[in-house]
Amino acid sequence: MTAETSQTLDRGLRVLKLLADTDHGLTVTELSHRLGVNRTVVYRLLATLEQHALVRRDLGGRARVGLGVLGLGRQVHPLVREAAMPALRSLAEDIGATAHLTLVDGAEALAVAVVEPTWTDYHVAYRAGFRHPLERGAAGKAILAARRYRAAEHDDPGYTLTQGELEAGACGAAAPLIGVSGVEGSVGVVMLSDVVPERVGVRVMDAAREVAEALR
Repeated sequence: MTAETSQTLDRGLRVLKLLADTDHGLTVTELSHRLGVNRTVVYRLLATLEQHALVRRDLGGRARVGLGVLGLGRQVHPLVREAAMPALRSLAEDIGATAHLTLVDGAEALAVAVVEPTWTDYHVAYRAGFRHPLERGAAGKAILAARRYRAAEHDDPGYTLTQGELEAGACGAAAPLIGVSGVEGSVGVVMLSDVVPERVGVRVMDAAREVAEALR
């Protein structure tokens, strides 16, 4: 027996997801076509979401995600961090390098969870809250690679390697989280080395899959 659901709530959530997937916003007509409902329904949905600051409309009438979602988003990080910690601990201990979970925050990559290995003599100091542009560092570049692969309808973007982009003498490896609705991020390691050993990339991909599974 299928549980009863609210059609209006379902449509409102679909509006938010559609707006979250575009950088340029959507018009009432575009939303009407994508939802398969008339424009009057869309106007009502947008008006309700605007009252809660979850949607805003620009001068051209295009609807975009509103700042109200930030209040909801702040509660997501602790949940994601908690789910990711077992995989990050295992990764850090296995590789002997600092492991991290990074999420997208606007145009930046934000480290929300970091685990340092317990048995190494030295390792890279990397703190939760560290930010950097998505275009620099393995964590951000892995996320951008996942976006390109989604656009090309490929399944697996693999892993990304970088050297010296965020800290001289340090290199990194990261793999994106795949198949997690509403979460865009990556799992990676950063180490003091001239080159990333081949097995590290594969191990990082395994850890990213573990985190993704924990978040589903």
